[in-house]
Amino acid sequence: MEQKGTATLLELAAKSLLSNEPAAIHALEELPRDLFVPLFGAAFLGGHTKVLKELVRVWPFCCLHIRTSFREKSYYEILEAMIDGLQILPAQNPSARRPKLRILDLRQDLECETTCSEFQKRTPSCSESCIYSQHSILKMKEARQHNVQGLGIVHSESEPQSAWEPVELLVDISISGTLRKNQFLSFLQRKVEQSFGSLHLCCRGLQIDNMSSDRSILRLVDMGCTDYLEVKNADLSEVTTLVSEMIHLTSLSLFNIPTKSCKGRKFRNFLTGLERLDNLQDISLSSFYLKNQLQKLLRVLPPDMDTFYLSSCGLSNRDVTALSQSPQATHIMLLDLSNNEIVSEDYGPFQTLLENVSGTLQHLEVNNCQITDSALSAVLPALSRCTRLRVLSFVHNPITMAMLISLLQQLTS
Repeated sequence: MEQKGTATLLELAAKSLLSNEPAAIHALEELPRDLFVPLFGAAFLGGHTKVLKELVRVWPFCCLHIRTSFREKSYYEILEAMIDGLQILPAQNPSARRPKLRILDLRQDLECETTCSEFQKRTPSCSESCIYSQHSILKMKEARQHNVQGLGIVHSESEPQSAWEPVELLVDISISGTLRKNQFLSFLQRKVEQSFGSLHLCCRGLQIDNMSSDRSILRLVDMGCTDYLEVKNADLSEVTTLVSEMIHLTSLSLFNIPTKSCKGRKFRNFLTGLERLDNLQDISLSSFYLKNQLQKLLRVLPPDMDTFYLSSCGLSNRDVTALSQSPQATHIMLLDLSNNEIVSEDYGPFQTLLENVSGTLQHLEVNNCQITDSALSAVLPALSRCTRLRVLSFVHNPITMAMLISLLQQLTS
């Protein structure tokens, strides 16, 4: 039978089992391993929180990724149920089956399977496992092996492991001050505190919409795990404090940072913090005043950085020139210069920039940049050289239909 047909039959069987939740929960102890993934998918999409909790408790693989988005209405109820199912303390019943789940990944929209293939059953691994924190499964296992070897202790293969096995909880945390989000963060905080160190909270993405909100959860977060940070409406000094702890950050997004904090010592301290981020690949600065200061920023960023969102930054021709002459210019794949008057005085700097990014640029946004027919006509030859370009957005510019037709004729190839 074809694989698609088999998957459909498994899904039907899972839905049928879920029609009687008590029976489904009772059947989990004897459920074949091959049925866990389709049953999880059906329970997840159907919002069966009781079944999800028990599924996590007896999950027969080392990792579980939710992967897909789900309904906002039941979002936190589902997350809390799954976290509740984690076996982070020794089981009260010594004869109970030892939990195998070591990594619960509650992030959405991941390009991975629900569970990773187990090539070696004795040493299961997960492609998303934390590799930075000293509290990660990997580092704790290395430390335990080092201690055992140092003491000259040899365990037999049949000897049981420690009663408390570390568990990693991979999450994206959003701090906005809304009631339901605050309730979830309080729940998460209690779970981590009750685990007495056996539950590692690995926050890969941190979003802060309101710096005045309760941020006590951050005391339990190892900032070294975070690879994405988004902050809105904050003083630059507060951002710098966060960035200084996130040495493995790959993406930084800042919105509506007050102009007065983007100058002087605060700006210099911010640049010092950025200089330590060797892994940073994309930066988004919206409404972040950078007029005549972009060169200072580029100087501390990784030379191979490829994504720049610089909307509403007050950029001048001097800044455009600095970007065109920077080491990053020959690596840029995505560039957003919207809401900046980049051609108001002279077309030359923008034209040179397009020439220098032509080998790599795939996505360009120049919305509301006061680009006229004459400006576009002047830079069109350089734009035509961007042979990798796939997205061009230039809304809210005073372009005539005749110029638009000329642009399409030049770029459609």
